[in-house]
Amino acid sequence: MAAQQRRTKILATLGPATDAPGVLEAIVAAGVDVVRLNFSHGSGADHAARVERVRAAAQAVGREVGILGDLQGPKIRIERFAIGKVALKAGEPFSLHARADAPPGDASGVGVSYLGLVNDIAPGDVLLLDDGLVSLRVDAIEGDSIRTTVLNDGFLSDRKGLNRLGGGLSLDALSDKDREDIRLAAELGVDFIAVSFCRSAADIEEARRLAREAGSQAHLVAKIERAEAIEALGEIIDASDVVMVARGDLGVEIGDAELPGLQKKIIRESLDRGRVVITATQMLQSMVDSPIPTRAEVLDVANAVIDGTDAVMLSAETAAGSYPLKAVEAMVRICLGAERQFEHDTDFESAPRGLKFSDQAIALAAMYLTEHIEVRAILALTESGGTARHLSRFRSSAPIYGLSRHAPARRRMAMMRGVFPIDFDSRGEPPRQAARHAIAELYALRLLAERDRVLITSGDHMEHLGATNTLRLLNVGADGAAEGLGEM
Repeated sequence: MAAQQRRTKILATLGPATDAPGVLEAIVAAGVDVVRLNFSHGSGADHAARVERVRAAAQAVGREVGILGDLQGPKIRIERFAIGKVALKAGEPFSLHARADAPPGDASGVGVSYLGLVNDIAPGDVLLLDDGLVSLRVDAIEGDSIRTTVLNDGFLSDRKGLNRLGGGLSLDALSDKDREDIRLAAELGVDFIAVSFCRSAADIEEARRLAREAGSQAHLVAKIERAEAIEALGEIIDASDVVMVARGDLGVEIGDAELPGLQKKIIRESLDRGRVVITATQMLQSMVDSPIPTRAEVLDVANAVIDGTDAVMLSAETAAGSYPLKAVEAMVRICLGAERQFEHDTDFESAPRGLKFSDQAIALAAMYLTEHIEVRAILALTESGGTARHLSRFRSSAPIYGLSRHAPARRRMAMMRGVFPIDFDSRGEPPRQAARHAIAELYALRLLAERDRVLITSGDHMEHLGATNTLRLLNVGADGAAEGLGEM
């Protein structure tokens, strides 16, 4: 029996831990599908060196590995303390100073990076620092100072993040640094650009415009981490190519009790609207310091897989943890285990109606057939990867092989659940010959065997984007020859 193919994709954040000799190469070989460059840290030269190493590692193991550039976004932070760290006690006063010349902080107060904070809050608001570890109740606003009361004991150190419970802070999604980093992302040739703290479709559209002006064709990732983004969820999903459930700041703003239900909602709506979706933040957090995950973390990852997420992401676990390779290996095991419990049946009664494009209709027809006849695999001959994405929105037991001559398209398909990118060039071949060529290619790779039945999606004009309009049913004959050619 052939080994189980993992369908859920794994993202790994790069950092000091993966810069150690051999570590990046090891995690790519272990199964990382996409790597994340965190533009909140490191220089352009650091990121360029990592891109070069990723491309070399992927080539060495013969896999397609995408690269995601994650913009820092307008995260509000407190400034620095005179002694680096202070202890706060519940019930004591603490002030936030929203001015550029604020002195180094101490146990009585500290500066904040966002000078307009005084205009966005009111007495009675609760401010959450360091991912909610410290809570402050706003008592009064006096000029450029915010007087608060500490609600719980805790330690506070330099440059920790600040959120308002319930959201409502008015910073733009793209800072000047983000605009510079979009240009950097274009120079580096990243495959995905993630927009942090987006609030509306306009934020994604602006980032897309800036990326295209810089010469990048990267897919745009909307990070859902603001309370306001939940109110505009549908329009944000529609404006993006990929959606990320960024559970850190989102959980701080909306409260941890609301987070599980919202995660499921975001995954479901992203899939329903035909978008790729990532589940991220603290998935195996204990593995920053431990070689094995907790049972709660195993269940967390498995539930996201069972809910249909395309990808799961590792952050500090691989960027700065003590066991980056073990974290990737654990993620691989958990995904495979969850997928063995996964129900592949698709409810075609709830499938989208009124499809606008032929490739969507072909994808739906292909998945309908896989539910009613035994099919070993689906081969999507694609220029951009769009047909493979449409296919991957449906649950099926058949793997989807995305065959494209374009390396960026193959790397984007590396993010799609159940899609396995293959380098394939059919230029100059008529569609039927291209279909036979594709079967022979996968037979040579030992991905197909004699007597396998396959579905092939393609277009009459193979070199045109969005031209998929044909579905063929074929049998694999001796030596990989195609037999019983059928067309629908």
